[in-house]
Amino acid sequence: MKHYHINLFYSSADGGWIADVPDLQYCSAFGETPESAVAEVRTAMQAWLETARQLRKPIPRPAYRPAIYQLAAS
Repeated sequence: MKHYHINLFYSSADGGWIADVPDLQYCSAFGETPESAVAEVRTAMQAWLETARQLRKPIPRPAYRPAIYQLAAS
């Protein structure tokens, strides 16, 4: 699997952790702990990529870079 960036943040509205993959539209997951959210989003990523392959949809290359890394590269 390609190395896609995973955003991880706590959502007080949801009462748990959210992990999302910006390069894969609508690919996100919830967990009660940061570790469980990341494990769930990795499963969601695999399903997202497998479905895209089956439907012969384009699979984006990893391109998302958090702002902190963009600033460091300038």
